[in-house]
Amino acid sequence: MYPLTSDTTAIAPRKTMRGHTHQVRGVLHLPGGQRIITCSEDGSLRLWDLESGAQIGDDWRDEGEQAAVFTIALSPNGDCVASGNDDGKVRLWDVETGKVIARWTGHTDWVRSVCWSADGRRVVSGSDDGIARVWDVRSAETVLTIKTGSQWVLTVIYSPNSTKIATGIHNESGIKIWDSKTGELLATLKHDYQVWSVVSWTSDGKRLVSASYGSIRIFDTATWRRIAILEGGTFDVHTLCLSRNGRLLASASDDQTVRLWNLNKSIPVGPPLQHEGNIRCAAFSADGKLLVTGCDNNMQVWDICGILKQGGFEDLLSLPNVVAGSSLKNSNAARRPTQLKDSYRGPPGFFDDAPHVHLRRAISITVPLRAAVVLSQPLLGVELRSSAAFHRSFVVLTPTPAKQPNSSNTQDKASSLVAVLLLSKFLQYRTGSRWLSLRGQGTEHSSCAVTRKHRRRHR
Repeated sequence: MYPLTSDTTAIAPRKTMRGHTHQVRGVLHLPGGQRIITCSEDGSLRLWDLESGAQIGDDWRDEGEQAAVFTIALSPNGDCVASGNDDGKVRLWDVETGKVIARWTGHTDWVRSVCWSADGRRVVSGSDDGIARVWDVRSAETVLTIKTGSQWVLTVIYSPNSTKIATGIHNESGIKIWDSKTGELLATLKHDYQVWSVVSWTSDGKRLVSASYGSIRIFDTATWRRIAILEGGTFDVHTLCLSRNGRLLASASDDQTVRLWNLNKSIPVGPPLQHEGNIRCAAFSADGKLLVTGCDNNMQVWDICGILKQGGFEDLLSLPNVVAGSSLKNSNAARRPTQLKDSYRGPPGFFDDAPHVHLRRAISITVPLRAAVVLSQPLLGVELRSSAAFHRSFVVLTPTPAKQPNSSNTQDKASSLVAVLLLSKFLQYRTGSRWLSLRGQGTEHSSCAVTRKHRRRHR
C-alpha cells in the first residue's frame, strides 16, 4: 500500500494533450474508449484521439457565437452532447458532425451544469440565475422550472432512475433533492460550505457523493443521512468523478491535486496526482483504467490501472460478481425470435476488456433496450442482435462460427455470452430506456432470448 506522505514520488501522467487556449471545463469519453470530447472557456468543444493525443478535426464552434462553454454531458445513446454556456443557452451538438443542432433559451445567466435523463428524453440544466430547468429534448421546451431559492445553481444531476434531481446550491451551502416530475423539494442535505460538485448516485442508487471545502460527503439515499466523510484537504474540492462500478472515486481540489478513494471503505488509494494548475474537470474511461483531467488549458491522461496495481488495489476495477439465477420453467417467451436482415455494429474495441465469467446455470437479468434499434457485435463466437421492427419483441444472442482453435468449447461460448450481458451499459448508450427481461440458458445451449415487457401506450 502506498504511504501517503510528502516524500512519495510523484506519478507522471501518461500523456498531456494541448490545444485549448483557456481553462478546460469539461471532459467526457465516447463509446469505444478511443476518443474524448472536451470543452473550454475559449468557446470550443474539441474531439481528441486518446492514443495519439492529437485533436481530431477542427474546433467545434457555434457560428457567430463566442460563448464560453462551462459544462458538457453525453446523451445515453452517445450521439449528442449537451453544453452549458455563459450566454445562458443550452446547446445540443451532433457528435458525428461537430455541429450545433439545437439552442435552448430560458436561463438569464451562466449555465454551469447539464445532465441527461436515463432515457435521453430530458436534460436538466443549472444556472447562475438560481433556477434548474428540465427540457424536453424533442420539443425543445422547458417542461419543469425549479426555483431553488439559491443565488447560483452550481451543479445538477439526475438519479439513476431519473425520478429525482440533485442540485448543488451556493448561498445555502448544501444539496437539495427534488422530484423530477413535480419539482417538489424532497430533502435538503446541509454542508458547511457551498457544494461545487455532485456525483451521480452510485449505480444501485443507494449513495450520493458531494464535495465542498476540504471534504467529500457520502449520503444514504434511503434516509438522506450522512454515512461518511472523506477528508480531501484544506482547499475547495471542485470536481468529483466516479468509476462505473461505483468503487473508485476521484476528487480534484484547489491544491492542484487529484486524489483517488476506495468508496466502499472510505479510504484514500495511492498518492495524490500532482498537477501544475487548476483542475476543473475529470472523467474515468468506461473500464476505469484511465482518468482524464482538465488542468488549465491542457488535458492529462493518467494510467489508473497501473497506479492501482502498484498499490495492490486492482480489485477496485473489477465488475460485480454475476449471480446465477433460476431455471427457465417460468419463462413467458412464447414466440420465436424473428430473423433479422440488417444490423448495427458497435464501435471498434468496445468489448476488448470484456471479462470471462463461467455460466453454470440459467440466469435472469434486466437491461435497458429499445427494440427499434438493431445491434450486432461479434465477440469470441457470440453475436448480439435485436429486432429491427419496433413492434417486434425479441433480441437474440446466438453462437456464431468461431475462427479460433478452441472454438468448439461450449464453456467459452457461454462465458462470452455472459460477458456481453454484463456490458448492458453499452445497450443503454446505444438505445433508449425500454426495459426488457433477459433470460439465458446454461452451457448446454449457449443461447438466450430477450422479451420486451409489454406496456400500454399512454397518449
